[in-house]
Amino acid sequence: MTSRELSALIVLGAIWGASFMFMRVAAPEFGVLPLVVLRTSLAALVFVPFLLARGGAQQIVALWRPLAVLGAINTAIPFALFNFASLHLQAAVLAILNATAPMFAALVAFIWLKDRLQISAVWGLITGFVGVVVISLDKTLGSQISIVPVLAVTAAAFCYGWGACIMKKWLTGAKPVAVAAGSQIWASLLLAPVALTQLPLQWPSSLAWLNALALAIGGTGLAYLLYFYLIGSAGPAKAVMVGYLVPLFGIIWGVILLNEVPSVWDVAGAALILLGITLTSGIARRIVDLAKRRAGQSIG
Repeated sequence: MTSRELSALIVLGAIWGASFMFMRVAAPEFGVLPLVVLRTSLAALVFVPFLLARGGAQQIVALWRPLAVLGAINTAIPFALFNFASLHLQAAVLAILNATAPMFAALVAFIWLKDRLQISAVWGLITGFVGVVVISLDKTLGSQISIVPVLAVTAAAFCYGWGACIMKKWLTGAKPVAVAAGSQIWASLLLAPVALTQLPLQWPSSLAWLNALALAIGGTGLAYLLYFYLIGSAGPAKAVMVGYLVPLFGIIWGVILLNEVPSVWDVAGAALILLGITLTSGIARRIVDLAKRRAGQSIG
């Protein structure tokens, strides 16, 4: 993973780490499916200037079949599941459970795409998972969290991992902006008929609208441009490593915006997550190789 890809990964983690807070505020007032359609429709509009500038509109038409599948698997279904879960779970818990996506992507890529995993990458995934478990136990032990929303978020994370592999198998040569816009458009079309029957009885508040707009424009439009760039550049297993950064930034935003104080277990879990990213992205291996080369030069 290059420094540019790593920078995009960190920025994306920061944006998506805040998205769960937006979701928690907007979903109760808009409803589960109406918020998905609003989110995907506005996000699609964000992509229009990029489509016009880069000529990706023709690909949306030519690749409508894989984009329709991607719109369902990677957008419509997980967005709806997260909106449902946000009615019952804290934003931090949503972010933490979302971090399981890299494991599902690596598993699907290994089984379906026959991708190989380096030993360091396997250890990175395991280490990151342990970090997620540490934070999850710290947040959920002693609480009254139902298994249904927890399973919903886990299923959504699986969809993200599966979607990353769909993009690699069927949409590798497509322009990222066409993939991003096409998936949002198809998600809107697939859910709009049902969402129209579930519109809120009361007009959402200004706060709900602000959060919905932030979720759509920042957390979906701009974030997906970064995400699809990472898929095409670094590969699906590494791109979905952003899921490990999301709970970390969830804690950071909590400190800054909600005056929350992270526990010792939060810090320990975050450290494991960062170590997992270092191993899986290959940074640790490059550091070791660089150290060996310098040592060899010194000896020589």
